[in-house]
Amino acid sequence: MPAPTATAYHCELAWLGGDTALADVLVEVDGDRIVHVEPGVTAPPHAVRLAGLTLPGLANAHSHAFHRALRGRTHDGVGSFWTWRDQMYRLAGTLDPDRYHQLARATFAEMALGGITCVGEFHYLHHQPDGTPYRDANLIGDALVTAATEAGIRITLLDTCYLQGGIGQPPNEVQRRFSDVRVERWTERVQALADAHRESHGVRIGAAVHSVRAVAPDAIDQVARYAIAQSMPLHAHVSEQPAENHACVEAYALTPTELLAERHALDAAFTAVHATHLTEHDVRLLQTHSSTVCMCPTTERDLADGIGPTAAFGESGVPIALGSDSHAVIDLFEEARAVELDERLASRVRGTHTVRSLLVAATDAGHASLGWADAGRIAIGCLADLVSVRLDTVRTAGGGADHALATAVFAAAAADVHHVVAGGRVLVRDGQHVSIDVAGELHRSITRAWEAT
Repeated sequence: MPAPTATAYHCELAWLGGDTALADVLVEVDGDRIVHVEPGVTAPPHAVRLAGLTLPGLANAHSHAFHRALRGRTHDGVGSFWTWRDQMYRLAGTLDPDRYHQLARATFAEMALGGITCVGEFHYLHHQPDGTPYRDANLIGDALVTAATEAGIRITLLDTCYLQGGIGQPPNEVQRRFSDVRVERWTERVQALADAHRESHGVRIGAAVHSVRAVAPDAIDQVARYAIAQSMPLHAHVSEQPAENHACVEAYALTPTELLAERHALDAAFTAVHATHLTEHDVRLLQTHSSTVCMCPTTERDLADGIGPTAAFGESGVPIALGSDSHAVIDLFEEARAVELDERLASRVRGTHTVRSLLVAATDAGHASLGWADAGRIAIGCLADLVSVRLDTVRTAGGGADHALATAVFAAAAADVHHVVAGGRVLVRDGQHVSIDVAGELHRSITRAWEAT
């Protein structure tokens, strides 16, 4: 893509972080940064006019890109998270670096169409199908970084430590592909990846513990200390299923959150993904350590995981970020409203989460959880990400300027995004990606992935 240049954008309405959208907002961009923001001004002749509501870039804080190939193939019939996982393993066992690059590029481009300008890719598909490392140990990690760069979005590659198949169990035939066997091998590989991308524009390397099932306590401690020393964000799947809690308590007499706290994983750079089945003490631990929770409601309901304690997160001030995880859909508006609507089902109370708090989850909090504290806000000095949502579609028409934010959160869809600027570069124009035939690439890459199974 061409390098970003100085540009002025005039937004019909824009969200600058408050409780309402402001009218006639001029946003000036120089390079990849916002240098001026001013509401209530007439559009200068040279400005690019953005109709509807303009938001900061959205952050997808939890993604497994290859899961996009499961959409439509794993949703019907009976079963559970564990039977779905068997289907996911079947796909994971066959992807090679080239197929994965093509699938990830198309998936990240789909995210761009929906206003996502940054993704946290929770990456554990490290090795060849039999567990043998590639000659270049980070071949697939590099393929994911390249895919995001080509799609035009930033990436925090959360390189995931995965050592065992379950608590005290060796990896199974498919899991060997995920496992570095020893935490020292994980550390060496991640350090090489971080060194290789230290100067890469739009790329950051983070760390992840797959789960307390897949990483033993001493190794969790080593991963956490490494992440702290390297100033990396650290993520982990936490208490997605009751069976995980039961196994952890039986093995260690601690919940997963308690175990992670004991092993020094919890701090302000830590994000607990899912956090569906937490105790009150678990929530207090997250609060005490200023940790974030990443909710993935469309995946959690698709896999019958349950509804997380989002009211408790809100009451205790635990930040909520959002992710599309298994990509049953890729729509951050749906993820945002589901936090509130699922809470209504659980509590039978409306209005636990405000429109503003849900927008923060989709933007500022998500970026912060991925190590991008300089993104997720339309403010001077921040990365120039602008996502414009139409307010005249069959879903959004009639709300009016006074209700634009609520219309976006509770009615809009990814398909209503018409213009996306990511780091100063135009990425989506008139609802179309500027350089990728997204539907065509999705079709081709997913067909090719399944042909290998």
